[in-house]
Amino acid sequence: MSAPYRGRHNIFLWALCAITMASSAAAQFETRGTFLANSGPHSIAVGDFNHDGKLDLAIVCASTNTDNVVILLGNGDGTFRFGSSYTAGLGAVSLVAADLNHDGTLDLAIANEESDYLSVLLGNGDGTFRAGPQNPSAPAPESFVTVGDFNGDGIPDLVAISYQNPCKCISIFLGNGDGTFQNAVNTDPPFNVESIGLGDFNHDGKLDVVTAGNYTINVLLGNGDGTFQYGASYPSGESPASIAVADFNGDHKLDLAIASVSEISILLGNGDGTFQTAVNYPTNFPLTVTAAVLTGSRKLDLVVANSIFPSGVSVFAGNGDGSFQPGVFYPSNLLTTEYAAVGDFNGDRQADIVYANYERESVTVLLNIGVASFLPTTPLNFKKQAVGTTSQPQTVTLTNTGTTALRIASMKASTEFAVTSTCGSTVAAGANCTISATFSPTKKGSQQGTITIVDSASTEPQVIEVLGTGT
Repeated sequence: MSAPYRGRHNIFLWALCAITMASSAAAQFETRGTFLANSGPHSIAVGDFNHDGKLDLAIVCASTNTDNVVILLGNGDGTFRFGSSYTAGLGAVSLVAADLNHDGTLDLAIANEESDYLSVLLGNGDGTFRAGPQNPSAPAPESFVTVGDFNGDGIPDLVAISYQNPCKCISIFLGNGDGTFQNAVNTDPPFNVESIGLGDFNHDGKLDVVTAGNYTINVLLGNGDGTFQYGASYPSGESPASIAVADFNGDHKLDLAIASVSEISILLGNGDGTFQTAVNYPTNFPLTVTAAVLTGSRKLDLVVANSIFPSGVSVFAGNGDGSFQPGVFYPSNLLTTEYAAVGDFNGDRQADIVYANYERESVTVLLNIGVASFLPTTPLNFKKQAVGTTSQPQTVTLTNTGTTALRIASMKASTEFAVTSTCGSTVAAGANCTISATFSPTKKGSQQGTITIVDSASTEPQVIEVLGTGT
Protein backbone atom coordinates (compact mmCIF):
# COMPACT_ATOMS: atom_id res chain seq x y z
CA MET A 1 0.00 0.00 0.00
CA SER A 2 1.34 3.43 -0.89
CA ALA A 3 1.61 6.01 1.85
CA PRO A 4 -0.65 9.02 1.26
CA TYR A 5 1.13 11.95 -0.30
CA ARG A 6 0.68 15.00 1.87
CA GLY A 7 3.18 17.54 0.48
CA ARG A 8 1.58 20.75 -0.79
CA HIS A 9 4.60 22.97 -1.34
CA ASN A 10 6.85 21.45 -3.93
CA ILE A 11 8.70 21.89 -7.16
CA PHE A 12 9.17 18.36 -8.46
CA LEU A 13 12.48 17.28 -9.90
CA TRP A 14 13.03 13.97 -11.63
CA ALA A 15 16.67 13.37 -12.47
CA LEU A 16 19.05 10.55 -13.26
CA CYS A 17 22.41 12.23 -13.74
CA ALA A 18 23.50 15.73 -12.71
CA ILE A 19 26.12 17.88 -14.40
CA THR A 20 29.17 18.85 -12.39
CA MET A 21 28.74 22.25 -10.80
CA ALA A 22 31.37 24.90 -10.21
CA SER A 23 33.05 24.91 -6.83
CA SER A 24 31.28 28.00 -5.53
CA ALA A 25 27.80 26.83 -6.48
CA ALA A 26 25.38 26.38 -3.60
CA ALA A 27 22.87 23.56 -3.43
CA GLN A 28 19.19 24.47 -3.57
CA PHE A 29 16.44 22.33 -2.08
CA GLU A 30 12.73 22.09 -2.79
CA THR A 31 10.12 19.97 -1.01
CA ARG A 32 9.31 16.80 -2.94
CA GLY A 33 6.64 15.46 -0.61
CA THR A 34 5.63 14.30 2.85
CA PHE A 35 5.06 10.60 3.53
CA LEU A 36 3.31 8.89 6.43
CA ALA A 37 5.21 6.78 8.96
CA ASN A 38 3.75 6.19 12.43
CA SER A 39 3.38 8.10 15.67
CA GLY A 40 6.39 10.18 16.67
CA PRO A 41 9.00 9.53 13.94
CA HIS A 42 12.32 10.27 15.57
CA SER A 43 15.32 8.69 13.84
CA ILE A 44 15.91 7.69 10.21
CA ALA A 45 18.30 5.17 8.63
CA VAL A 46 18.88 5.32 4.86
CA GLY A 47 19.76 2.28 2.75
CA ASP A 48 18.76 0.07 -0.16
CA PHE A 49 16.85 -2.60 1.74
CA ASN A 50 15.37 -4.42 -1.28
CA HIS A 51 18.35 -4.35 -3.67
CA ASP A 52 16.56 -2.39 -6.40
CA GLY A 53 19.16 0.38 -6.59
CA LYS A 54 16.81 2.91 -4.97
CA LEU A 55 17.33 4.23 -1.46
CA ASP A 56 14.75 3.32 1.17
CA LEU A 57 14.06 4.60 4.69
CA ALA A 58 13.85 2.88 8.06
CA ILE A 59 12.14 5.10 10.61
CA VAL A 60 11.94 4.54 14.34
CA CYS A 61 8.76 5.96 15.86
CA ALA A 62 9.21 6.90 19.51
CA SER A 63 5.59 7.64 20.42
CA THR A 64 4.24 4.13 19.88
CA ASN A 65 5.24 0.75 21.31
CA THR A 66 3.80 -1.29 18.44
CA ASP A 67 4.86 -1.10 14.80
CA ASN A 68 7.52 1.34 15.95
CA VAL A 69 9.93 0.59 13.10
CA VAL A 70 8.50 1.62 9.73
CA ILE A 71 10.02 0.85 6.32
CA LEU A 72 9.32 3.22 3.42
CA LEU A 73 10.48 1.91 0.05
CA GLY A 74 11.90 4.39 -2.43
CA ASN A 75 10.40 4.81 -5.88
CA GLY A 76 13.61 6.35 -7.24
CA ASP A 77 12.09 9.78 -7.93
CA GLY A 78 12.18 11.19 -4.40
CA THR A 79 8.86 9.65 -3.37
CA PHE A 80 8.27 6.71 -1.06
CA ARG A 81 5.64 4.03 -0.53
CA PHE A 82 4.81 2.13 2.63
CA GLY A 83 6.67 -1.15 2.89
CA SER A 84 6.22 -2.82 6.25
CA SER A 85 6.40 -2.18 9.98
CA TYR A 86 7.87 -4.05 12.94
CA THR A 87 7.77 -3.89 16.72
CA ALA A 88 11.05 -3.34 18.55
CA GLY A 89 11.42 -2.76 22.28
CA LEU A 90 9.53 -0.22 24.37
CA GLY A 91 10.45 3.37 23.69
CA ALA A 92 12.36 2.70 20.46
CA VAL A 93 14.22 5.92 19.79
CA SER A 94 17.32 5.36 17.63
CA LEU A 95 18.37 2.98 14.87
CA VAL A 96 21.25 2.20 12.55
CA ALA A 97 21.47 0.17 9.33
CA ALA A 98 24.42 -2.16 8.70
CA ASP A 99 25.09 -5.68 7.43
CA LEU A 100 25.32 -7.37 10.81
CA ASN A 101 25.41 -11.00 9.60
CA HIS A 102 27.57 -10.67 6.48
CA ASP A 103 24.92 -11.82 4.00
CA GLY A 104 25.13 -8.74 1.77
CA THR A 105 21.82 -7.31 3.00
CA LEU A 106 21.34 -4.40 5.37
CA ASP A 107 20.02 -5.15 8.86
CA LEU A 108 18.77 -2.85 11.62
CA ALA A 109 19.74 -2.32 15.26
CA ILE A 110 17.40 -0.30 17.46
CA ALA A 111 17.97 1.39 20.82
CA ASN A 112 15.04 1.29 23.25
CA GLU A 113 14.63 3.90 25.99
CA GLU A 114 12.31 1.69 28.06
CA SER A 115 13.81 -1.78 27.50
CA ASP A 116 17.15 -3.13 28.72
CA TYR A 117 18.19 -4.48 25.34
CA LEU A 118 18.92 -3.55 21.75
CA SER A 119 16.53 -4.90 19.11
CA VAL A 120 18.03 -6.54 16.02
CA LEU A 121 16.07 -6.98 12.77
CA LEU A 122 17.78 -8.94 10.00
CA GLY A 123 17.07 -7.97 6.42
CA ASN A 124 15.60 -10.49 3.99
CA GLY A 125 16.87 -8.58 0.94
CA ASP A 126 13.39 -7.73 -0.36
CA GLY A 127 12.67 -4.78 1.92
CA THR A 128 11.27 -6.93 4.72
CA PHE A 129 12.92 -7.91 7.99
CA ARG A 130 12.80 -10.72 10.53
CA ALA A 131 13.68 -10.83 14.21
CA GLY A 132 17.34 -11.56 14.78
CA PRO A 133 18.50 -14.54 16.84
CA GLN A 134 19.39 -12.25 19.74
CA ASN A 135 18.36 -8.93 21.26
CA PRO A 136 21.61 -8.04 23.05
CA SER A 137 21.13 -7.27 26.73
CA ALA A 138 22.10 -3.76 27.85
CA PRO A 139 23.01 -2.55 31.35
CA ALA A 140 20.28 0.11 31.14
CA PRO A 141 17.74 1.35 28.61
CA GLU A 142 19.61 2.81 25.65
CA SER A 143 18.99 6.19 24.00
CA PHE A 144 21.29 5.98 20.97
CA VAL A 145 22.92 3.29 18.86
CA THR A 146 25.38 3.31 15.99
CA VAL A 147 27.87 0.94 14.38
CA GLY A 148 31.67 0.62 14.16
CA ASP A 149 34.49 -1.93 14.30
CA PHE A 150 36.05 -1.56 17.74
CA ASN A 151 38.30 -4.64 17.75
CA GLY A 152 39.54 -4.55 14.17
CA ASP A 153 38.16 -7.93 13.10
CA GLY A 154 36.16 -6.58 10.15
CA ILE A 155 32.86 -7.48 11.83
CA PRO A 156 30.40 -4.67 12.65
CA ASP A 157 30.06 -3.92 16.35
CA LEU A 158 27.40 -1.80 18.04
CA VAL A 159 27.88 1.09 20.42
CA ALA A 160 25.03 2.45 22.51
CA ILE A 161 24.70 5.09 25.19
CA SER A 162 22.34 5.25 28.14
CA TYR A 163 21.20 8.40 29.90
CA GLN A 164 19.67 6.45 32.80
CA ASN A 165 20.73 4.66 35.98
CA PRO A 166 21.91 2.14 37.03
CA CYS A 167 24.61 2.62 34.37
CA LYS A 168 24.95 5.83 32.39
CA CYS A 169 27.27 3.89 30.16
CA ILE A 170 28.92 3.74 26.81
CA SER A 171 28.29 0.10 25.88
CA ILE A 172 30.21 -1.74 23.16
CA PHE A 173 28.61 -4.90 21.74
CA LEU A 174 31.26 -6.82 19.81
CA GLY A 175 29.73 -8.59 16.83
CA ASN A 176 30.06 -12.28 16.07
CA GLY A 177 29.33 -11.76 12.37
CA ASP A 178 26.09 -13.75 12.38
CA GLY A 179 23.75 -11.12 13.79
CA THR A 180 24.57 -11.99 17.40
CA PHE A 181 26.77 -10.07 19.81
CA GLN A 182 28.97 -10.67 22.82
CA ASN A 183 28.10 -9.31 26.24
CA ALA A 184 28.37 -5.55 26.45
CA VAL A 185 31.72 -4.01 27.36
CA ASN A 186 30.65 -1.06 29.50
CA THR A 187 32.43 2.19 30.21
CA ASP A 188 30.79 4.28 32.95
CA PRO A 189 32.57 7.63 32.59
CA PRO A 190 32.79 10.26 35.33
CA PHE A 191 31.23 12.81 33.01
CA ASN A 192 27.81 13.21 31.44
CA VAL A 193 27.32 11.80 27.92
CA GLU A 194 24.49 13.14 25.74
CA SER A 195 25.91 12.43 22.27
CA ILE A 196 28.80 10.52 20.72
CA GLY A 197 30.84 10.41 17.52
CA LEU A 198 33.21 7.72 16.23
CA GLY A 199 36.54 7.94 14.45
CA ASP A 200 40.25 7.18 14.62
CA PHE A 201 41.28 10.54 16.05
CA ASN A 202 44.92 9.69 16.83
CA HIS A 203 45.77 7.65 13.71
CA ASP A 204 46.65 4.45 15.58
CA GLY A 205 44.25 2.25 13.60
CA LYS A 206 41.86 1.82 16.55
CA LEU A 207 38.39 3.30 16.70
CA ASP A 208 37.96 6.09 19.24
CA VAL A 209 34.90 7.83 20.69
CA VAL A 210 34.22 11.49 21.33
CA THR A 211 31.39 12.42 23.68
CA ALA A 212 29.60 15.66 24.47
CA GLY A 213 27.39 16.48 27.41
CA ASN A 214 26.91 18.85 30.33
CA TYR A 215 29.11 21.55 28.75
CA THR A 216 32.08 19.22 28.17
CA ILE A 217 33.54 17.37 25.21
CA ASN A 218 35.62 14.31 26.07
CA VAL A 219 37.82 12.10 23.90
CA LEU A 220 38.04 8.37 24.68
CA LEU A 221 40.92 6.67 22.88
CA GLY A 222 40.22 3.09 21.86
CA ASN A 223 42.37 0.19 23.06
CA GLY A 224 41.20 -2.06 20.23
CA ASP A 225 39.06 -4.35 22.38
CA GLY A 226 36.00 -2.22 23.19
CA THR A 227 37.65 -0.47 26.12
CA PHE A 228 39.04 3.06 26.22
CA GLN A 229 41.52 5.43 27.79
CA TYR A 230 40.38 8.91 28.74
CA GLY A 231 41.91 11.62 26.58
CA ALA A 232 41.54 15.36 26.17
CA SER A 233 38.53 17.43 27.29
CA TYR A 234 37.07 20.66 25.93
CA PRO A 235 34.18 23.00 26.76
CA SER A 236 30.89 22.35 25.00
CA GLY A 237 27.67 24.26 24.41
CA GLU A 238 24.48 23.54 26.28
CA SER A 239 22.76 20.15 25.76
CA PRO A 240 24.85 18.85 22.85
CA ALA A 241 22.47 16.57 20.98
CA SER A 242 24.50 15.29 18.03
CA ILE A 243 28.06 14.94 16.72
CA ALA A 244 29.19 14.61 13.10
CA VAL A 245 32.73 13.35 12.42
CA ALA A 246 34.45 14.15 9.11
CA ASP A 247 37.51 15.80 7.58
CA PHE A 248 36.24 19.33 6.93
CA ASN A 249 39.53 20.92 5.84
CA GLY A 250 41.10 18.15 3.77
CA ASP A 251 44.16 17.57 5.99
CA HIS A 252 43.34 13.87 6.54
CA LYS A 253 42.63 14.50 10.21
CA LEU A 254 39.13 13.98 11.56
CA ASP A 255 37.19 17.03 12.75
CA LEU A 256 33.99 17.47 14.77
CA ALA A 257 30.71 19.29 14.26
CA ILE A 258 28.64 19.37 17.46
CA ALA A 259 25.01 20.52 17.67
CA SER A 260 24.12 22.36 20.88
CA VAL A 261 21.09 24.43 21.87
CA SER A 262 21.94 27.53 19.84
CA GLU A 263 24.91 26.68 17.66
CA ILE A 264 27.00 24.26 15.66
CA SER A 265 30.54 24.04 17.02
CA ILE A 266 33.40 23.06 14.71
CA LEU A 267 36.54 21.59 16.29
CA LEU A 268 39.36 20.85 13.87
CA GLY A 269 41.42 17.77 14.68
CA ASN A 270 45.17 17.77 15.22
CA GLY A 271 45.48 14.08 14.29
CA ASP A 272 46.79 13.04 17.71
CA GLY A 273 43.48 12.76 19.55
CA THR A 274 43.33 16.47 20.39
CA PHE A 275 41.34 19.27 18.82
CA GLN A 276 41.61 23.00 18.22
CA THR A 277 39.42 25.63 19.86
CA ALA A 278 35.80 25.50 18.71
CA VAL A 279 34.42 27.93 16.14
CA ASN A 280 30.67 28.39 16.57
CA TYR A 281 27.93 28.98 14.00
CA PRO A 282 24.54 30.12 15.33
CA THR A 283 21.39 28.15 14.60
CA ASN A 284 18.18 27.52 16.55
CA PHE A 285 17.75 24.33 18.59
CA PRO A 286 19.63 21.83 16.39
CA LEU A 287 18.87 18.20 17.23
CA THR A 288 21.04 16.48 14.62
CA VAL A 289 23.98 17.46 12.45
CA THR A 290 25.12 15.44 9.42
CA ALA A 291 28.12 15.97 7.14
CA ALA A 292 27.54 15.48 3.41
CA VAL A 293 28.75 16.72 0.03
CA LEU A 294 25.80 18.62 -1.42
CA THR A 295 27.39 20.14 -4.55
CA GLY A 296 29.89 19.26 -7.25
CA SER A 297 32.55 21.15 -5.32
CA ARG A 298 33.22 17.99 -3.27
CA LYS A 299 33.51 20.16 -0.16
CA LEU A 300 31.76 18.83 2.92
CA ASP A 301 28.65 20.70 4.01
CA LEU A 302 26.46 20.34 7.10
CA VAL A 303 22.77 19.44 7.28
CA VAL A 304 21.10 20.39 10.56
CA ALA A 305 17.65 19.48 11.88
CA ASN A 306 16.29 22.53 13.73
CA SER A 307 13.68 21.24 16.13
CA ILE A 308 11.68 24.37 17.09
CA PHE A 309 11.42 28.17 16.92
CA PRO A 310 11.07 27.58 13.99
CA SER A 311 11.38 23.96 12.90
CA GLY A 312 13.02 22.95 9.66
CA VAL A 313 16.42 22.17 8.18
CA SER A 314 19.52 24.37 7.87
CA VAL A 315 22.30 23.81 5.34
CA PHE A 316 25.77 25.17 6.10
CA ALA A 317 27.90 25.23 2.95
CA GLY A 318 31.50 24.23 3.57
CA ASN A 319 34.39 26.35 2.33
CA GLY A 320 36.79 23.41 2.26
CA ASP A 321 39.10 24.87 4.89
CA GLY A 322 37.10 23.86 7.96
CA SER A 323 34.96 26.97 7.93
CA PHE A 324 31.33 27.24 6.84
CA GLN A 325 29.02 29.82 5.37
CA PRO A 326 26.00 30.95 7.41
CA GLY A 327 23.17 28.42 7.43
CA VAL A 328 20.43 28.56 4.81
CA PHE A 329 17.15 27.67 6.49
CA TYR A 330 14.36 25.59 4.91
CA PRO A 331 11.26 25.85 7.13
CA SER A 332 9.10 22.78 7.68
CA ASN A 333 5.89 24.69 8.53
CA LEU A 334 5.31 21.94 11.10
CA LEU A 335 5.74 21.76 14.85
CA THR A 336 8.94 19.79 15.43
CA THR A 337 11.74 18.52 13.23
CA GLU A 338 13.43 15.66 15.07
CA TYR A 339 16.03 14.29 12.71
CA ALA A 340 17.56 14.89 9.28
CA ALA A 341 19.32 12.33 7.08
CA VAL A 342 20.92 12.52 3.65
CA GLY A 343 20.79 10.33 0.53
CA ASP A 344 20.33 10.49 -3.25
CA PHE A 345 16.62 9.74 -3.37
CA ASN A 346 15.99 10.48 -7.06
CA GLY A 347 19.10 9.03 -8.68
CA ASP A 348 20.59 12.30 -9.92
CA ARG A 349 23.88 11.82 -8.04
CA GLN A 350 23.15 14.75 -5.76
CA ALA A 351 22.53 14.44 -2.03
CA ASP A 352 18.94 15.08 -0.93
CA ILE A 353 17.54 15.51 2.58
CA VAL A 354 14.81 13.71 4.52
CA TYR A 355 13.62 14.89 7.92
CA ALA A 356 11.24 13.55 10.57
CA ASN A 357 8.07 15.43 11.57
CA TYR A 358 7.51 14.25 15.14
CA GLU A 359 3.93 15.45 15.70
CA ARG A 360 2.73 14.82 12.14
CA GLU A 361 3.63 11.10 11.93
CA SER A 362 5.53 11.67 8.71
CA VAL A 363 8.82 12.38 7.00
CA THR A 364 9.48 15.08 4.40
CA VAL A 365 11.89 14.88 1.47
CA LEU A 366 13.83 17.90 0.18
CA LEU A 367 15.30 17.33 -3.28
CA ASN A 368 18.62 18.90 -4.21
CA ILE A 369 17.95 20.79 -7.43
CA GLY A 370 21.49 22.07 -7.78
CA VAL A 371 21.94 25.54 -9.27
CA ALA A 372 18.33 26.20 -10.32
CA SER A 373 16.48 27.94 -7.49
CA PHE A 374 12.72 28.57 -7.65
CA LEU A 375 10.64 31.03 -5.60
CA PRO A 376 8.04 30.50 -4.37
CA THR A 377 8.43 26.79 -3.62
CA THR A 378 4.68 26.31 -3.24
CA PRO A 379 2.42 25.19 -6.12
CA LEU A 380 0.76 27.92 -8.16
CA ASN A 381 -2.89 27.70 -7.05
CA PHE A 382 -5.36 29.59 -9.22
CA LYS A 383 -8.31 28.44 -7.12
CA LYS A 384 -11.65 29.25 -8.84
CA GLN A 385 -11.84 30.45 -12.44
CA ALA A 386 -14.89 30.59 -14.72
CA VAL A 387 -14.88 28.15 -17.64
CA GLY A 388 -13.93 29.91 -20.87
CA THR A 389 -11.97 32.69 -19.14
CA THR A 390 -8.30 33.18 -18.41
CA SER A 391 -6.90 33.95 -14.99
CA GLN A 392 -4.49 36.67 -14.04
CA PRO A 393 -0.91 35.36 -14.27
CA GLN A 394 0.96 33.94 -11.34
CA THR A 395 4.75 33.97 -11.34
CA VAL A 396 7.78 32.00 -10.20
CA THR A 397 11.29 33.45 -10.12
CA LEU A 398 14.03 31.16 -11.42
CA THR A 399 17.56 32.04 -10.23
CA ASN A 400 20.78 30.52 -11.53
CA THR A 401 22.94 30.20 -8.42
CA GLY A 402 25.85 28.66 -10.32
CA THR A 403 28.91 30.22 -11.92
CA THR A 404 28.13 29.25 -15.52
CA ALA A 405 25.12 29.95 -17.73
CA LEU A 406 22.02 27.78 -17.25
CA ARG A 407 20.74 26.60 -20.64
CA ILE A 408 16.98 26.21 -21.06
CA ALA A 409 15.89 23.90 -23.83
CA SER A 410 12.11 24.07 -23.38
CA MET A 411 9.30 25.14 -21.08
CA LYS A 412 5.81 23.68 -21.49
CA ALA A 413 2.53 23.76 -19.55
CA SER A 414 -0.13 21.07 -19.15
CA THR A 415 -3.53 21.35 -20.81
CA GLU A 416 -5.75 24.01 -19.19
CA PHE A 417 -2.65 26.05 -18.29
CA ALA A 418 -0.26 28.27 -20.28
CA VAL A 419 3.25 29.53 -19.61
CA THR A 420 5.47 32.39 -20.76
CA SER A 421 8.81 33.50 -19.41
CA THR A 422 11.56 36.09 -19.60
CA CYS A 423 14.22 33.39 -19.35
CA GLY A 424 15.06 32.93 -23.01
CA SER A 425 17.48 30.16 -23.94
CA THR A 426 20.03 30.92 -21.21
CA VAL A 427 20.12 32.42 -17.75
CA ALA A 428 23.47 33.95 -16.85
CA ALA A 429 25.31 32.95 -13.70
CA GLY A 430 23.76 34.76 -10.76
CA ALA A 431 20.87 36.09 -12.87
CA ASN A 432 17.17 35.39 -12.58
CA CYS A 433 14.11 35.37 -14.78
CA THR A 434 10.35 35.23 -14.37
CA ILE A 435 8.08 32.34 -15.30
CA SER A 436 4.40 33.35 -15.69
CA ALA A 437 1.50 30.89 -15.76
CA THR A 438 -2.21 31.32 -16.44
CA PHE A 439 -5.23 29.04 -16.01
CA SER A 440 -7.90 28.75 -18.74
CA PRO A 441 -10.36 26.01 -17.69
CA THR A 442 -12.45 24.34 -20.40
CA LYS A 443 -14.53 22.33 -17.94
CA LYS A 444 -15.70 22.50 -14.36
CA GLY A 445 -13.88 20.83 -11.53
CA SER A 446 -10.41 20.63 -10.04
CA GLN A 447 -7.48 20.66 -12.43
CA GLN A 448 -3.88 19.76 -11.67
CA GLY A 449 -0.98 20.17 -14.02
CA THR A 450 2.67 21.06 -14.38
CA ILE A 451 5.06 23.46 -16.01
CA THR A 452 7.87 21.27 -17.33
CA ILE A 453 11.31 22.84 -17.73
CA VAL A 454 14.15 21.09 -19.54
CA ASP A 455 17.46 22.74 -18.67
CA SER A 456 21.16 22.01 -18.22
CA ALA A 457 20.87 21.63 -14.43
CA SER A 458 19.70 18.05 -14.94
CA THR A 459 19.20 15.40 -17.59
CA GLU A 460 15.57 15.16 -16.49
CA PRO A 461 12.87 17.87 -16.32
CA GLN A 462 12.15 20.12 -13.41
CA VAL A 463 8.45 20.55 -12.82
CA ILE A 464 6.41 23.32 -11.16
CA GLU A 465 3.02 22.17 -9.93
CA VAL A 466 -0.03 24.20 -10.96
CA LEU A 467 -3.56 23.87 -9.56
CA GLY A 468 -6.95 25.39 -10.34
CA THR A 469 -10.70 24.83 -10.24
CA GLY A 470 -13.03 25.52 -13.15
CA THR A 471 -16.45 26.94 -12.23
